[in-house]
Amino acid sequence: MITFYSDRHRLHDPKAEFSGGRFVPGFEIPRRAEMVLARVKETRLGTVLEPEAGDLAAVARVHDPSFVEFLTTGHEEWRKVYGDSAAIPATWIGPTMRRKLPNRIGARFGYYCFDAATAMTATSWQAAKAGAEVALSAQRLVAAGEPAAAFALCRPPGHHAGRDFYGGYCFLNNAAIAAQAFIDGRAARAAILDVDFHHGNGTQEIFYRRNDVLFCSLHGHPEDEYPYFSGFADERGEGAGEGFNHNYPLRPGTAWDTYRPALADALEKIAAFGPDALVVSLGVDTFERDPISRFKIEERGLPAHRRADRRPEPPDAVRHGRRLRGRGDRHQRRERAHGIRADLTELCRQSADYLATYVSGIAVVYFISSIAKEELTSVRSIFSIRRL
Repeated sequence: MITFYSDRHRLHDPKAEFSGGRFVPGFEIPRRAEMVLARVKETRLGTVLEPEAGDLAAVARVHDPSFVEFLTTGHEEWRKVYGDSAAIPATWIGPTMRRKLPNRIGARFGYYCFDAATAMTATSWQAAKAGAEVALSAQRLVAAGEPAAAFALCRPPGHHAGRDFYGGYCFLNNAAIAAQAFIDGRAARAAILDVDFHHGNGTQEIFYRRNDVLFCSLHGHPEDEYPYFSGFADERGEGAGEGFNHNYPLRPGTAWDTYRPALADALEKIAAFGPDALVVSLGVDTFERDPISRFKIEERGLPAHRRADRRPEPPDAVRHGRRLRGRGDRHQRRERAHGIRADLTELCRQSADYLATYVSGIAVVYFISSIAKEELTSVRSIFSIRRL
């Protein structure tokens, strides 16, 4: 499997964030991506490529142009008032307040950002832009037909960033940008599967009123876990998007016997949707010993569970990111398609997740949306891929 990675992610390196009533060392640091990259190389997963500086038009179709402009110039304006410190908002919009863009730069940060953990530095935009280029480079490779899957090692992460807001360490929504790029190309439909421990509130918001992108998310229940105000099971989409958003909020203590049927149901919905492309927001923070997860998913049983979960191919297969259309028997079309099945197993020693995407014949792009915090000392493995 080809991995796309840019060392420009190091340009986003905030030294502190506000947590628990005080400033603490930043958790979302360059070492997180470097841990994953090291394991990719150690396991010889495949070639690691630099992203191409290509067309970023999909960014503007996912994010509001004025928001993108703020990301590019916001810290420069902050510096004129507050100096070279990282920009962290101190005032946010309350539930009865008007969302009207203020003049003062400090207040504008509270307009666009929804938490105090996501610090912006003078070079954060360059890192976020590089992350989008990683996402789009992987998408273009898969959309071209071969290989059928790619790994986009994006940092900063993205799934908490919405159309015109950022937070949760996320500035641009890499998974949404890739899904939009598939739609802008030959894909009639795309699906996003988010298995991060935290709900992908930004991804949900971007596609909530659309029926060409299916969003399925397995995550800690928002009554218990960040981002708290998004990710409930009754959030099903609105307007044209009603029925195309599926949340699986899971309680603290969730083990594999509870997680497994939720994942199986999400995969069934994806297969029934019949997407031309699948984007996986690969959060690897649901393992039982992860410092921010309250799930109890164990590593040792995963290979056996993986074997038990095998399922047949969906009847209407997809080749090279495009649905095989036309007349003829569905099973004949399936036989002509080149399918993939991805086993994502034994992800990390102290921060891990398990995913079995038995949706065959779909172009797949994988993203790291969240990985272990700074104190984690080693990554056991990322995942294994087999073409079947």
